[in-house]
Amino acid sequence: MSMTMVEIEKQLKALRLNGMLATLEARLLQANQSNVAFAEALSWLLQDETDHRSSCLRQRRFKASGLNELKTLTEFDWGFNPKLPKKEIYELVTIKFIQNGEHALLIGAPGTGKSHIAKTIAHAAVQSFQKTVYREAHVFFEDMFEAEQTDRKKRVCKMFSEADLLVIDDMFLRKKMPEDAADYLLDIILDRYSKRKSTVITSNRPIEDWGRLLKDNAASSAILDRLLHHGHLLKFEGKSYRLKEAANRLSKSKG
Repeated sequence: MSMTMVEIEKQLKALRLNGMLATLEARLLQANQSNVAFAEALSWLLQDETDHRSSCLRQRRFKASGLNELKTLTEFDWGFNPKLPKKEIYELVTIKFIQNGEHALLIGAPGTGKSHIAKTIAHAAVQSFQKTVYREAHVFFEDMFEAEQTDRKKRVCKMFSEADLLVIDDMFLRKKMPEDAADYLLDIILDRYSKRKSTVITSNRPIEDWGRLLKDNAASSAILDRLLHHGHLLKFEGKSYRLKEAANRLSKSKG
């Protein structure tokens, strides 16, 4: 017994085959015009459904990641800071390091592109369906502190520890660190290291200063030991992109 188009659409909706539902009429028209076999027309619809589900999954992963903007290398101005480790950056954006359970530290002066690259890596991970969590450092520590105060520590630690990629951006941007910052960071890094989960941290402070800034040399050594054991250390040198953009805006406003 054949179904009407309305009945077919209802069935697709009931089965939550929204990708097939969205392209059904167009695919039927295409099949009629091309005089293709049923199997080929069905394969088109199945691919539409697969693409739709992949797109929805990426959207959910992006929303859950904490990223507030999409960053890619397309708009990155390599010519402004020619000393940046371009080859190593491109290698990280392939996200092979996540598959290998490796880490990355992006260290350098403010405004040299560390956050842009970290967000690009996070975006690439989301596009590849990796569970990704992005936090600015002060938000990471706030999340940990609030979780401890509200008995949500187990759930929050699980989120930070089990993500395929954790990005902590702008470590030590704020001079005053929480009292328990060293313990919070150490717990997460040790857990991620044992699970071979990848972590990316950006900072404008050299790693030699981390012990003093965390107020715990032993914890700092343990953190850096794990991150660098299976890790990449990228140094960002050059001028500030932010100052460049500010100067451009100023010149335009005067013009």
